[in-house]
Amino acid sequence: MSATLSSSASAALSRPKRITLALGSCLLGAVLIFFAGFSPIEALHNTAHDTRHSAAFPCH
Repeated sequence: MSATLSSSASAALSRPKRITLALGSCLLGAVLIFFAGFSPIEALHNTAHDTRHSAAFPCH
């Protein structure tokens, strides 16, 4: 029964709503990445830097 509820709940979102949610999620992710990358707080910057390297994300 829960599978039926979850599939019908996702189908209830209209296409513009799904696009808005996807764009908002991408924007939030970009803000978090750039905030951590350019943060003046050394510990936060170093943590983000090490995480990028471990994920093979170019940062230099």
